Amino acid sequence: MRSASQFILTIFLIIAFNSCKEKGFLHTEGTKIVDAQNKEVRLRGMGLGGWMLQEGYMLETTRFAGSQHKIKTTIENLVGTNAMEDFYSNWLANYCTKTDIDSMAAWGFNSIRLPMHYNLFTLPIEDEPYPGMDTWHNKGFHMVDDLLEWCKKNEMYLILDLHAAPGGQGKDANISDYDTTKPSLWESPENQRKTIALWKKLAKRYANEPWMGAYDILNEPNWDFDNAGHKNGCNCTENELLWEFYGKAIKAIREVDKNHIVVIEGNCWGNNYKGAPNPNSYDNNLVVSFHKYWNFNKQEEIQYMVDMRQKYNVPIWMSESGENSNTWFTNAISLLENNNIGWAWWPYKKINSVTGTVTIPKTEGYQNLLNYWNGKNEAPEVSDAKNWLMQQAEMLKLENCIIHYDVIDAMFRQAQGDKTSKAFTQHTIPGIIHAVDYDLGANSFAFFDLDTANYRVSTGTNTTWNSGRKYRNDGVDIKECEADVTNGFCITSTQAGEWLNYSFSVENTGNYLIEINTKSEGIVKILIDDIVIGSSSTQSSINNWKTQKIKSIPIEKGAHQLKLLIEEEGIEINFIKITNT
Repeated sequence: MRSASQFILTIFLIIAFNSCKEKGFLHTEGTKIVDAQNKEVRLRGMGLGGWMLQEGYMLETTRFAGSQHKIKTTIENLVGTNAMEDFYSNWLANYCTKTDIDSMAAWGFNSIRLPMHYNLFTLPIEDEPYPGMDTWHNKGFHMVDDLLEWCKKNEMYLILDLHAAPGGQGKDANISDYDTTKPSLWESPENQRKTIALWKKLAKRYANEPWMGAYDILNEPNWDFDNAGHKNGCNCTENELLWEFYGKAIKAIREVDKNHIVVIEGNCWGNNYKGAPNPNSYDNNLVVSFHKYWNFNKQEEIQYMVDMRQKYNVPIWMSESGENSNTWFTNAISLLENNNIGWAWWPYKKINSVTGTVTIPKTEGYQNLLNYWNGKNEAPEVSDAKNWLMQQAEMLKLENCIIHYDVIDAMFRQAQGDKTSKAFTQHTIPGIIHAVDYDLGANSFAFFDLDTANYRVSTGTNTTWNSGRKYRNDGVDIKECEADVTNGFCITSTQAGEWLNYSFSVENTGNYLIEINTKSEGIVKILIDDIVIGSSSTQSSINNWKTQKIKSIPIEKGAHQLKLLIEEEGIEINFIKITNT
């Protein structure tokens, strides 16, 4: 006789199976992506950039090694092949676990875009023992199996993205691990054959998996197919080889899998669709993708894709964007959603960067390695270098990382229309309010800064919104600082007219002394509940932090707002102290 626990488990599995069955496969219906009940699904996804494929900027190695094969060679030359492989084994094990997927689901994401490197699935053509043969690795397939299982449990869709195809699909070598000493995808029929064979293998393996959302066939092809004078294919008007390749790949996928959406991307990093046939001539379950970086968040920037959607009656999907400020994120996502376009952000984790949802802290040992590779230090002992690499790989675990809730708030709450000021952390008075812990919210709501995003594609000017590149991803300039009382960061590079808002609560009605800890010349005005309390003096120490008394005022028990208004530029701010007198 079955035990009660066995019976309950059986019932649970039946319910879970039926739930999955009812959800069914994503598919296209006119210009929409829908589920099995034809209910529209708006993809809100995260791209796991840096997991299966590392780009130099994610590891701060760009100056000496931008592409993954160069990064591996750099490490191997220092510590040897075995230690290099151990580092990458730990990297792959720690970057993404079930905890990461559970967390992303809790934050609001409903899909994952997985950038894959082909070398986790098969050998390069140069290493195959016989021409035309495909030697398969279990490693990559098992990683996808695990990730799909984690996505299923969170009812998230997994979208496979071939980020590094055999040979590399673009002159921008870092994003596809293109090796200029070997034939590219486009220069080698055998690389093209192997790429299609990989997709067929993947499609056969996952043909009956409802939580497998789509197959994004080729990330950001960028190649001058027409010899039109732009190495990344932005001047091409025909792109014939690209369109032919998609036709062959889709045909191979459909031989084994008729269930899943296929996704195509244009030339010139995904956005040049000149010469493309009607997408419906490929398949009746297809999505057209584009990418969006560093341009204005105005309708005209995406109108060409909206027009394509209407012309061909196919869904469009913005499958990659990011690497900007919270202000840019909010406005970009709002623009996309107002046009009924799903999105996937980039990337999930990077070392020592605040522009994504999660920062991997940089260890002292890893900084020592960077200093050596950049020619600043002598070569370390091999044993030390091995330990430093393993320590850095350990920091990839989510429990060791820094989660940027300001980024998440910008992408969801603010992008959905609520841009109002909301406490970043609980400030209870009497106590200290660290200046960098200003409220969550949009520019002109929680803070006001004159430089809030990078629009270099539209303007030609590269703008740094947070000049210190620390702690938060708004336009507010934040740097590391040392002081007797500090959380490690302070406001810097202030300009006249900028301001910061802080929500705080008072435990008991009483008289409270307001003090401010500052450095450098400049003046900041302090307001509480929109009433001016006073201003700092210009006699703040240039080199040392100084606490100035502003005023003692009565404050009632309950919720209040404090505002710092920069009247004269240049002041650095560490904290505001409010004590009961």
